[in-house]
Parts: sequence; structure tokens; C-alpha cells
Amino acid sequence: MPVDIAISDALVLTVDERNRLYERGTVLVDDGRITEVRKSEDGDGEIEATHTIDGDGKLVMPGLVNAHTHLELTPLIGAFSDLDLLEMMGSMTAIYGRLGEGDFDYLVEAGYELAALNFLLGGVTTINSMDVRPSSGAETFGEAGLRGFFGPTITDLFWDVPVDEQFDRARTFIDEYHDTYDGRIRATICPHDDWSCTRDLWERTADLAAEYPDLLVHTHLLELEESNTMARANGGEDSLDLLADVGLLDDRLVAAHFRVADEADIERTAEADASVAHCPSVFCYWNPDAEMQWTPVPELREANVDVGLGIDDHYWHDSYSMFGEARQARLAANVKRTTGQFSSMELVRMLTIDGARALGIGDEIGSIEPGKRADIILLNVDKPKFTPLTNVPAHVVNNAAPADVETVIVDGDIVMQGGAPKTMDSDTVQQRVEEAVERFADETGWELDIGGGEPPGSVETIRDLPKRGPARLLSRLALQSARDKFPF
Repeated sequence: MPVDIAISDALVLTVDERNRLYERGTVLVDDGRITEVRKSEDGDGEIEATHTIDGDGKLVMPGLVNAHTHLELTPLIGAFSDLDLLEMMGSMTAIYGRLGEGDFDYLVEAGYELAALNFLLGGVTTINSMDVRPSSGAETFGEAGLRGFFGPTITDLFWDVPVDEQFDRARTFIDEYHDTYDGRIRATICPHDDWSCTRDLWERTADLAAEYPDLLVHTHLLELEESNTMARANGGEDSLDLLADVGLLDDRLVAAHFRVADEADIERTAEADASVAHCPSVFCYWNPDAEMQWTPVPELREANVDVGLGIDDHYWHDSYSMFGEARQARLAANVKRTTGQFSSMELVRMLTIDGARALGIGDEIGSIEPGKRADIILLNVDKPKFTPLTNVPAHVVNNAAPADVETVIVDGDIVMQGGAPKTMDSDTVQQRVEEAVERFADETGWELDIGGGEPPGSVETIRDLPKRGPARLLSRLALQSARDKFPF
């Protein structure tokens, strides 16, 4: 019987436990799974298969994992690029307030399509997204043949959507979308962060997590100095103590950023078997503090914490490239500390198997090994930029780009071949995005053109900022900061 896919005579970077690299290798796929990985033999090009791929000049490696991202506002890429930090945050808060009320659905739907298309083109086969209204994202990525984790944001201090309504939305989303599209789409529980959620919300989140014990809990954790301040306002000694107290510090936790973590935080995270998603580019672009601590990724890895890479809000820093995220992780860590923080192979693993493990699916994807689901990408390395082809892992994380990806296989299905997506129509997606952005600009007064982006004269032009949530957030932080300074 023929196999489904036979790739022969390729350079194969397995990312298995031994990081085996075949200079001339063969990979066979059948019924969605990898069945064989080995050195190529004479005649492998004639293996009977539904799809045969000549791997000459190609690098075969696992699909990339984007371990933390937000996708709804993808069409606004370029809109925030030249704003200052406060202007960007003010504009974003106003927009998110309206997203929570169901406005701009046309922009959201176009955004998910554009994100799915660009991640597909760039070899990203799995994403983990936290958004306001993720239903169309689950459907779009599912139809595109990609793998994705999705969950609606829950917070009681960031906007004014009633908390009961937010939890109802979360349950409805879980019941409708978890484990759909042949298991490629999974739901997550997404308390937004540890600085805009009260203790009551964390406790309700823990109750929800107990109802759905096979779901990940995805949040922003130890991102800002205010993280531990808010935890103390919520009755915890610090952020991790609060999560442990309510029962959420465990192996289901995926913590994005972890920027201000200390040695004790690392130790507790390792003991809990929780995971971290490191997103270097967004903080390099929007650095809020000249003395900013850098996420202690080397120490986390040394403690055996699974650390994946995430692109976060790619429309804040104008890049869909997960290859670029690996390069940025290296450069930023070396600048903040000293050279040699990561080997190239460590970064390859963070792009693939470590990201998969962070999402709890390292036994399913993330490496090219018999028995695993076939999430595979092929890069064209027969190019001057890859010549000479020495130190392949370094080429991947320092030199490769989305445009080098030629073929994408997810769950054993070829979803892109020869650089052309098979599950999405690029022209249609581009047209929908253009129309959505034009409508958004007309409705809000944003100036968006080839010269750049300029928000309205004030964020109130989009809509008055939510009153109750942010006001309570700021008052709680101010009160606790005063208590920390004057404990008597």
C-alpha cells in the first residue's frame, strides 16, 4: 500500500532528543502521522506514495509554534508603529473596549484571515491566541488546516463588560470549539493577566478550570512591576503565591512574558511544572523602562521549565516572522547580559518542540519522529543566502525568513505547496482586509495610508475610555503601592 507522503533526499532537522540532522534523509507520512525517519537510500525517490516530494535543496523541520499571540487586530499592522507608548496604549484600550461590546466584527474576521494566511505562509503551524471574541479565529484557523489554541479574554479591571457575561462567553466558546476540526482546534481559559484581575476573578477562573480539567490556563504573568503589587492588593504575597492559593499554579498554566520573575519564581514555576511563553520582540519595540529586567530564559531552561517563543501582538511591531523572534531572543539576551546566552539549537527547540511542550502537546508535535502527528515544513535552502550550508541550526534562527518556506504539512495534510496556500485564497483575503481597514478608518477617524498611521485627535473619538474597570485598576494599584511604601 502506498503511503500518503514521501519526502526523500532532503536535509532533515529532526529536533528529537538527540537533535539528529540528516544530510540526506527520508521522511514518510501516513494517516496523519510520521511513520519513518532515516537516511535516504537509493530508490527512495520511487517510493509509492500519494504525494512524493523531492527534497533536494530543501530543509525539512518541524512546524513552528507561536506559543503566545493576539490576532484580532491584525489588519492594523503599521497603525501603531510610530506612536509613543502612552498613545499606543490609550488607543488600544479604547479599541478593546469596543471589541468587548461586539463592535468591529468585520475587522476581527478579516484579521483572523490575514493572520492565518501569513502564519501559514511563514511556516507557523500552531498558535496559542488570547483574544476578546475568538470564535471566528477558531473557525478560520480550523478551515485553513492549521492547529490552534483559542480562548476569550476574561478580566474585571481592564474593561466594563460584566464578569458574568464574560464567563458565560467562555463556557459557550469551550463547549462549541474545544477539540474540533479533527482535534486541531482546542479551547483555553484566559484570565488576561495578574495586574488587571481581582482575587474574585481568579477564584472564578479556578472554578471554571475545575469544570474543564483538560484545558490550558493561558495568561500574562509577571509582565510588569505592577503584577506583584496587584497580587498583594488581592491578598497574596506575590503573583505566584496568589495563583497557588486559588489552585492555578500547576502544569496547565501557560504564562506569557514572565519578565520580572526572580529566582524564587523560577523555582516555584519549575516545581509546578508550569510553562512560559517568551515574546522578545514586543518588549524590544515597546520597552517601558530603560532598566527593564529581561525574561530569565536561561535560568528557566536550566530549571527544566518549558519555554516556547511567541510573537505576541505582531501588529505592534510589524512582523509575522517566528524565525525573527528566535533571532531577537538571542540578540536581546546578549545585549542585556553578555554573548552566548543561547546556542542556535536551543533556539530551534524553542521554536518547535519546547513550544509544543509548553502547550502540553509535545508528545504529539514539535519534532520529526515516528508516531508523531505530521506537522512539517520545508524550506528552500538552495539559495545564495544559505551558501555555504554550514551550521544549519544557525541558518534557521539567524538567516531564515517566512519567504523561504515552500511547503507546509499539518496533521499529514499538505496545506501549502510551492509557496502557494491550498486552503486559503490570498487575493480574497487581501481584498477583505483592505475593505475592513477602509471601513474602520471611516468609522473612527484613524488616518491609515501608505505614509503611516495616525490615531484620531483623542481616543474619545473612537469612544470614551471604559470608566469603571480602569478606574478601579488604577485606584487599587495606587492604594497598594502606598501600603507597600508605608506598611505601618
